[in-house]
Amino acid sequence: MTNFSTIDLCIFIAYIVIIVGMGLWIGRRKKSDGTATDYFLAGNKLTWWAIGASLIAANISAEQMIGMSGSGFKIGLGIASYEWMAAITLILVAKFIMPVFLKNKIYTMPQFLEKRFDGRVKTAMAVFWLVLYVFVNLTSILYLGALALENIMGIPMIWGIIGLACFAAAYSIYGGLKSVAWTDIVQVVLLIGGGLATTFIALNMVSGDNGIIAGFKDLYTFAGDKFDMVLSKDNPNYQELPGIGVIIGGLWIANISYWGFNQYIIQRGLAAKSIKEAQKGMVFAGFLKLLIPIIVVLPGIAAYYLNAKGMLDTTIVKSDQAYPVLVSLLPVGIKGIAFAALTAAIVSSLASMLNSTSTIFTLDIYKPYINKEASEKRLVSVGRLVSLIALIVAVLTARPLLGKLDQAFQYIQEFTGFVSPGVCAIFLLGIFWKKMSANAALWCVILTFVLSTLFKVFLPGVPFMDRMMYVFLILCAISIIISLIDAKHGKQSKSDIVKLDKSIFHTSTAFNVWSIIITAIVAVLYILFW
Repeated sequence: MTNFSTIDLCIFIAYIVIIVGMGLWIGRRKKSDGTATDYFLAGNKLTWWAIGASLIAANISAEQMIGMSGSGFKIGLGIASYEWMAAITLILVAKFIMPVFLKNKIYTMPQFLEKRFDGRVKTAMAVFWLVLYVFVNLTSILYLGALALENIMGIPMIWGIIGLACFAAAYSIYGGLKSVAWTDIVQVVLLIGGGLATTFIALNMVSGDNGIIAGFKDLYTFAGDKFDMVLSKDNPNYQELPGIGVIIGGLWIANISYWGFNQYIIQRGLAAKSIKEAQKGMVFAGFLKLLIPIIVVLPGIAAYYLNAKGMLDTTIVKSDQAYPVLVSLLPVGIKGIAFAALTAAIVSSLASMLNSTSTIFTLDIYKPYINKEASEKRLVSVGRLVSLIALIVAVLTARPLLGKLDQAFQYIQEFTGFVSPGVCAIFLLGIFWKKMSANAALWCVILTFVLSTLFKVFLPGVPFMDRMMYVFLILCAISIIISLIDAKHGKQSKSDIVKLDKSIFHTSTAFNVWSIIITAIVAVLYILFW
């Protein structure tokens, strides 16, 4: 181990014991091996605070703690758009999308596609999601987490990957979504507390022990260009964050796809006790999202300052080394807490991703196509087996896929962006336009990859965020044309199956007030750092 004291190690081990023990206890006490609904959807009994905490714990992983800090190191505060705009997206999803799913008793996103369109669309998207989860999301979480273990504790990369996989598997595969969601409450407290401690100590280091306010002023004075939220075209990082296009363009596609139609995220809302409980949980998550750039982006900018001033023992060569190097400099005791927070982010996301992967495979592929008569107990067993297989595949492919990247966060966003335009077009038109046909939806599934690839190969100068918006608009136009042709030839859409009336979009006064507050805070932040 490098620079990791006995006290830090004891704190870290205590954290592991508490989380694994809690997860197994909840899984046993709640009888998560009873029914598929219990295992995959926590029995539809999650409360707002469990939903909000679990959303953030699932979302904030190594790709944020390590990857986004690395982007903060290289690009600056502009990368915070992913977080602050997500707060607004959560409000929109809570008001306009979540009620539709809960009203129609939707358990998985492919299930909605089958109900609204047909089995072809459902199966195609289910397969694409499974590939994305295993080869992009799970691999990135494992790789970046192992990178942190290697930089902070000196653990070889391969053993870090295996260790994290075993940790997540220890409780999530047995306990299902209940174990994941309820342990996430502890994880998110640790994540935010430890993350804020890391940020404050880093700012104090920047100021030479003169306090965090002085540190922020020094950071802003030295690296003012790192605090631009909207990058100009002459900025070397414009390709990653294309100026005003971030605010009015492709990032909305990425965010709506991620927060509204991603099983990995939306599953928490689908497991809520009620629509109002789900909405309160998502607003709570929106408030927490406002804090995330302080936890993950500011440390990256601070690391840039310390690296440029020669104040680090280790020179940062790759951007994704910024956060691990920073954590290694923390005082004894605080380092153990910060590292536990980092691990909490990694493991909670791994556990959530595993649960969603097994949910889609078991309910949308195994039951309808392989064993239609499968018992509840059999479905849970298959779900556990699929989680294990997905984890093994991710362990074997994590390093080969991501080992040579400088900013893994950007890799994740770009390749997820191949799917996002099609997902948004299918779901948004499927929910809000009655004439959307199954053939149009199927073409969306196919063309989202084809068009994204064509843009990347033949128009490499187009930033990937702009590409997402262009592909989305093209897909919408094609879908409308195909749907109108289908209607002309007498092919009826299944829009009547999805119940949609204005009353389900009614939200409480409290929800509306908190939504306005979140929106106002985001607006002020953009005005301050424009």
